Amino acid sequence: MSNYVLLTGSTGLLGRYLIRDLLLAGQRVAVLARPSRKETATERIESIMQMWECELGQLLPRPICLEGDICSEGLGLDKASRNWVADHCSTMLHSAASLTFHSDGSGEPYRSNVGGTQNMLGLCRETGIRDLHYVSTAYVCGLRDDICREDELDVGQSFRNDYEKTKLEAETLVRKADFLDQLTVYRPAVISGDSKTGYTNTYHGLYLYLRLMAILVPQQDLDEHGRRYTPIRLPMAGDERRNVVPIDWVSEVITHLFQTPEARGKTFNLAPQKCLTPRDIIDAGYKYFNSTGVEYVGNTKIDPTTYNRFEAEFLPSIGMYDNYEATDPTFDCTNLRKYAGHLPCPVIDDEMLHQYIRFGEEDRWGKRRHRAIPCRFDALQILETLSRSCQKRPTSGRPLDFFALEIIGPGGGQWSLAMSGTHLVNVTRGVHEKCEKRLQFTQEAFTKLFEQEGDKIIASFSRQFAEDSVDRRDDWHLNQLDQPGTPIDIYVASPD
Repeated sequence: MSNYVLLTGSTGLLGRYLIRDLLLAGQRVAVLARPSRKETATERIESIMQMWECELGQLLPRPICLEGDICSEGLGLDKASRNWVADHCSTMLHSAASLTFHSDGSGEPYRSNVGGTQNMLGLCRETGIRDLHYVSTAYVCGLRDDICREDELDVGQSFRNDYEKTKLEAETLVRKADFLDQLTVYRPAVISGDSKTGYTNTYHGLYLYLRLMAILVPQQDLDEHGRRYTPIRLPMAGDERRNVVPIDWVSEVITHLFQTPEARGKTFNLAPQKCLTPRDIIDAGYKYFNSTGVEYVGNTKIDPTTYNRFEAEFLPSIGMYDNYEATDPTFDCTNLRKYAGHLPCPVIDDEMLHQYIRFGEEDRWGKRRHRAIPCRFDALQILETLSRSCQKRPTSGRPLDFFALEIIGPGGGQWSLAMSGTHLVNVTRGVHEKCEKRLQFTQEAFTKLFEQEGDKIIASFSRQFAEDSVDRRDDWHLNQLDQPGTPIDIYVASPD
């Protein structure tokens, strides 16, 4: 077993942050992804990885990408992929979910949230995964106005919508899975964009209010004082509590808890210390656009026949959130404070809300077309070529040596190579437990070296390991990195 974590929901907002943070933390990651109409599953993940590399200014390892679908039995994985999971994955992190509030013709949210969870559990049972990390939601609490504790689930509550109901059903399923050795549950509150960049790839909830303000307010002419007046009555007091948490914090906390042995097997409410209010959101928007005009009329239904032109556009658009107009419950965060108290939730203030607006405007509120960066390097193709050639060569009868090859950056990946002397015998995806040494290259370094040596490149790797020394070339160097506590010697190759 190679101790990979299999992550679902990898192309969603939380999933793409978890990929980044888990890889940066040194975790071995495999992801489940579906193809889109324009991209393969691998291309979708590669686009996400290049986005993070652009933001971070550094190359990243690539996760193992498995094409599948949570709504299919066995998560839609073919036999070879299921066998790979059985051989390499010890942990499942299930973050895939449908955020659809009310049932529709596609069968959502039940299809993904309940059916997808059943399929995920079926794969875990089949492949021997016994350690499950499950992303639920704080709103399995339903309609409550008391303190919602981390050790509670079904207390007979009613629900605002089908999303909450299906998430409770799904969490109940994972808690009843008697084959699991360990279950850790994360219950984030409402997730907003990145606290630093404003990034999001979904414009629901908080962003709906900000988008409507960005559309409606600039339509009004400035008055003599340089301000805009946009009269809108809102059916709320304005001080209702909203538990909203930035996505980067949610991912950081989950990654930390995932790596904390003492935290495993527990349930965590991921909620903020300081709640947001509708007044906070509206006031921040009005400061940004230099406008005024909102009137909070309390919990009163406004007659649609009395709508002014701003209300006629604004109020119907936020109608889907009517059931959330009441004050949020208070979430008990005892476990969160105990195991992640050093990671306080960022306070969503005017500055952060303004950053959300700026990002939304730059992104055209989700309508900006993102061009994928073409990847000219394909390590998988090179390794498959070497693998096919090695199958034609007889083995020498010598014991096999195993080492891992990792290529970071665009088009990279991880492979285990079985060697008989200087001959390559087999190539498989991922780092196998038999690998005692690892070579790590940037894709640029590997490309140049492959251009120089071709299919002899593997033999040169083998000689370096056999000699247990550093082989210097005219324009290359191999640096051995000390890794205390790990049996794997790591060699990194990069251009001088």
